[in-house]
Amino acid sequence: AQFYCLPDGKGIEDEDPVLFMEPKRVYRASKADVPEERYTLPIGKARLVTEGDRCTVVAWGAMLHVAKEAVDTLEKEGLAVELVDPMTLSPLDTETILASVRRTGRLVIVQEAPLFCGFASEVSAIVAEKALLHMEAPIRRIAGLDTPFPYTLEHEYLPDGPRVAQAIRETIAF
Repeated sequence: AQFYCLPDGKGIEDEDPVLFMEPKRVYRASKADVPEERYTLPIGKARLVTEGDRCTVVAWGAMLHVAKEAVDTLEKEGLAVELVDPMTLSPLDTETILASVRRTGRLVIVQEAPLFCGFASEVSAIVAEKALLHMEAPIRRIAGLDTPFPYTLEHEYLPDGPRVAQAIRETIAF
């Protein structure tokens, strides 16, 4: 049986199979302790990976590790950046994202998909509709290139730490 926890604390336990789609590159991207006993993660509740007041960065999946690398680099430069991991895209915890953006006044969204028609556009629209008057800089989307690419050139196609860090610096300096 699979068990999932909803934001209201109630869970979903289901005997049917559940499918997770994850990029292979996240499997060895980080290491952390995992509880030995049964535990659940909330569905629809984002987590603050780092706290900061200069800029909000929203990233998920494989790009969370890339964004964390950029945020760690900027921390060494004295820039406190808030990194938000939505954890789930549907339902999306818009309140955590909006609260962060209202505090920082800036937003950079990092996605693995191409820029055009990506989920970063949806996050941008939500922030523009509900927190535009809090913004001190234009919303930035950092994404894969809008072009077909061979997998052997994935490192050229996808956002990396230095590219994300530069976008954050430019957003803070706006």
